[in-house]
Amino acid sequence: MTSARGTEGRLKQDALSFWEVVAQSIANIAPSASPALIIPMVFASAGNGTWLAYAIATVAMLFMAAQINTFASRSASPGALYTFTSQGLGPSWGAVSGWSLFLAYVFTSAATLAGFTNYALVLLETLFHISGGLWLGVTIMLANTAFCWWIARRDVQLSTRAMLLLEFASVGLIVILVAAFFLRAGQGADSLQFAVTGTSAKSLRMALVLALFSFVGFESATALGEEAKNPLTSIPKSVSYSVVAVGVFCTAVAYTLVLAFRGSAVALDKSTSPLVDLARFSGLPGLGLPLAVGALIGQFACALASVTAAARVMYSMAHDGFFPRAASKVHRTHATPHVAVAGSMVFAGVVPVAMLLRGSAPMDIFGYLGSIATFGFLLSYVLVSVAAPVFLRARNELRLRGILTSVVALVLLMIPIIGSVYPVPEAPYSYLPYVFLVLIAAGGARVFWLRVNAGVIARDAR
Repeated sequence: MTSARGTEGRLKQDALSFWEVVAQSIANIAPSASPALIIPMVFASAGNGTWLAYAIATVAMLFMAAQINTFASRSASPGALYTFTSQGLGPSWGAVSGWSLFLAYVFTSAATLAGFTNYALVLLETLFHISGGLWLGVTIMLANTAFCWWIARRDVQLSTRAMLLLEFASVGLIVILVAAFFLRAGQGADSLQFAVTGTSAKSLRMALVLALFSFVGFESATALGEEAKNPLTSIPKSVSYSVVAVGVFCTAVAYTLVLAFRGSAVALDKSTSPLVDLARFSGLPGLGLPLAVGALIGQFACALASVTAAARVMYSMAHDGFFPRAASKVHRTHATPHVAVAGSMVFAGVVPVAMLLRGSAPMDIFGYLGSIATFGFLLSYVLVSVAAPVFLRARNELRLRGILTSVVALVLLMIPIIGSVYPVPEAPYSYLPYVFLVLIAAGGARVFWLRVNAGVIARDAR
């Protein structure tokens, strides 16, 4: 597989260590956000089965990782799932997958820009008694957007090292808190959770839909194919290790939170600050502020990771005509896809700022845009899972194991896909699948136009 080349050079070769590659996937998943945002929602459905929902979700994502690693262990490029789907299903489906993945990354970045703004406003009010008005929120969001752009444009090593430091520090604080809770409690066995008391199969299925959302973005290390050292080994390991690490982390934290809130006056799913409450239960109320700062940092790291991956997908697709050719340019000094970074960041920044100006609350923006991003990930995952056995068959490498893992991955992906639309969610979430379909249709129209007018698209998907 040839490396993608820009019209002004090429991306920095062999620049990123294994841990810097891992940081890309971990930051994109943003595990530090799950305890505050997602685990309480999973608990609302599964109760004592919350930990089990995460354990099952981990296994499901490992099957998905196997499909991605079918390609990642054999080729490396910045195109990520765009390139992989093209290798299995051809350039047109590859372009649809790439467009869906690009939407997933930029909407994730947009959502976490809103999440960052929310946490920043809360901290300003808590620490300095500054009440956040509209223009303060807009200013914070624009400043965060500009800072993400500056780092992502400047240097891929700076970007990944920042993500490594920020997200690992946030996760480290939560791990310390979990350990402190069990040391104070003196026991860790919870028979009600081990027996999954009160959790039905239906409620567990609904919880699994939400738990799977905690993992989306785990594949983003594949976008660093040209910049990673030993990419054919470091990237597959990063993809698998990220799933395992996040799965163990979320399962353990979910178990801890359910146990900690047992008997509390406020239920876990009703708590406005689950980690701050856990710090109080653990006898460490002073950790409340660092944890809030950690949540803020986690949102920033996720926004940065998402735009880093989005830019590389745009860069690769620009080579094949889907995006303007200018997006294939590489900065002469920094060796980053600077035009694609700018384009991705503008897309990610304009949408939440516009929604904020129209009166939407930051966390509502986070929910809406995050949902659209999830649809993008799921479509790309489905396409690459279909592409994997086709790709192996073309190479005369298809075995029964490859067929079975693909089928299992597709069946498991149907759980969040169906669960996202049925039962029909309340408005405006009920409208979001249609918003996503319109966006995908726009990408499909672009593919059709290119085939008709240019005769081919993604002739040599990178």
